[in-house]
Amino acid sequence: MMFRCFILVVFLTFSYSSKACQCPVSKLDEVALNQYELIFRGKIIKLNPNERKSEAIFEVIDLFKGNATKEFTVVYDATDPCKLDLREGDEWLIYSNYIQIDRVKLDYCSRSRRFFKNIKEDYFAEVTGLSYEEEYRFLTEKLGFHKLLKQNENQVKNRNIIPSKMQFIITILVSLVAMVVFYWLFNKFFKF
Repeated sequence: MMFRCFILVVFLTFSYSSKACQCPVSKLDEVALNQYELIFRGKIIKLNPNERKSEAIFEVIDLFKGNATKEFTVVYDATDPCKLDLREGDEWLIYSNYIQIDRVKLDYCSRSRRFFKNIKEDYFAEVTGLSYEEEYRFLTEKLGFHKLLKQNENQVKNRNIIPSKMQFIITILVSLVAMVVFYWLFNKFFKF
């Protein structure tokens, strides 16, 4: 009896820790497209790996839905065992939702898919039933192309710069002089 309980505990432990990375298969139609706020075709130009919030910088080639600039940030969890395999230079169709106005989160179970030069390697085609080209054609016909937003450089880059020692001393001295002048004026005009 004890041996059976041990086997059961070991089996449950291993079956719980070895969950498969499976997502429900959905048909590509207008209902599926409405689940996403941003859909684009792009090429990865830079990866910034991090603990939980890794970033992939995409050069947006075609924008089908949403707002994006020419270079757009996609955030993903690099520690997730079910993450998509992102590599610099790869072309992707990205389906995602915004987490901020200038970035989206890449979800493993989204319809996002990579372009494979060799069609036989395209495992997305097996799962979805559509090749990359067929899916691209569908997006072009149903959604059309949208204009990219202009890339605005951040105008407030230097707002949080720590002042130099001289600037700090001058600021303190000016503050002290202002306080003394205020105290003197207050006592002169408002005597109680």
